Amino acid sequence: MKKYCVIGAGAAGMSALNTLLESGHEVDCFEKNDTVGGHWNTDYDALHLITSRDQTHFEGFPMPAHYPHFPRRTQIAEYLHSYGRERGLLEHISFNTEVLSVTPVETEGTTGSAGWVVTTTKGSDTYEGVLVANGHLWDKKIPEIPGTFDGPQIHSGDYKNVGDVEGNRVLVVGAGNSGCDLAVDVAQHRFEADIVVRHGSYFQPKMYFGQPRSELGFLKDFTAEEQDLIARLLARVSIGENSNYPGLPVPEHHSLAEGATVVNDLLLYWIHHGRVRVVGSGIERFEGKNVHFADGTVREYDTILYATGFHSTLPFLEQALVPRSKGAPVRYAGGIIPEGLEKLYYIGMIAPRGPQIPIYGVQARIVTRMLELHAAAPKGSAHLAEYFAKLQDPEDRIDIPRHFWDAQIKDTNRLIEAMGVGVKA
Repeated sequence: MKKYCVIGAGAAGMSALNTLLESGHEVDCFEKNDTVGGHWNTDYDALHLITSRDQTHFEGFPMPAHYPHFPRRTQIAEYLHSYGRERGLLEHISFNTEVLSVTPVETEGTTGSAGWVVTTTKGSDTYEGVLVANGHLWDKKIPEIPGTFDGPQIHSGDYKNVGDVEGNRVLVVGAGNSGCDLAVDVAQHRFEADIVVRHGSYFQPKMYFGQPRSELGFLKDFTAEEQDLIARLLARVSIGENSNYPGLPVPEHHSLAEGATVVNDLLLYWIHHGRVRVVGSGIERFEGKNVHFADGTVREYDTILYATGFHSTLPFLEQALVPRSKGAPVRYAGGIIPEGLEKLYYIGMIAPRGPQIPIYGVQARIVTRMLELHAAAPKGSAHLAEYFAKLQDPEDRIDIPRHFWDAQIKDTNRLIEAMGVGVKA
């Protein structure tokens, strides 16, 4: 029996592992840490889901009914652990095992068409295919800023709680969902927080009419574009517009799908309560505890928190094997197939807006269909990378509006059906 490899045992890796096992495949899964669940084990304490409990779960494995609508980090971690236990996945995972390299088996055909050699800290083995689920929220982006700051500088990936903060004056750099979480955490503990917001984003509350916004049944009767408009109108009625909050830039884009969207209304609450102040200019340089901004102003801080995102890093693949655009790997088939590589599949290397966990199952099920195509093809390779590259546009986004990704998945399934007919013939 041909053997497959899954790299990572977070939510994406476990979903992939479960899907392959249910399909009857032999699978090895490698996890460099000592437990499942990925970043949910170590994220900051104030983290909660921004999507609802009843929509953010594995297929056939709902979150416990006693969980709140928006569970906290530790509840999500326990949910992921319980999934691993109850689905019998733990016995298939090699913990404390880091993948050092993934190299294509030598062949005269397309790279990867003969399989892959996976080398870990415990040895090497050859696999028919590799599912990469190492995540894109671990390799921290930290801006390089001239000068020296005389105080703690902490990335959101390392921040735990306000116990990490020295002094009372905190600067948060980055205004996405994590940056707003950190500013709110600081404000709620009666510190003074400034947050750098250089570009306008649309803010969306988590709830409308006492229900999670994604569970409003009437929205299903509208197109994605109409839902976008309704969401913006509901936000305008419930929380107002950016111009109602001192210093907050107005979005230059005209819809949620066209640019950044933040699911957080507590930041707005604390702006109006004076615990959070918006800084509209970028940082020019540091000087002791002074931060010089591009608009010429200088302010003094004790601690800096960075919420500046992460690199989508694949440390075990040679860089020459991974074409990139705008910093992200180029992909096809709803973020699954890397450009130019056969029998290597990304699970979770894309983040369609909305619940994330169900995405991994959708991708993993598509991969199992791709494995069938390879198995049925002459010489064991269906040349899927080449096939999809000819028929689809390349994708270089990680953050992507959900309806765009849904359309990619629909088209991918259509093309798989068409190719399946060709293979059988």
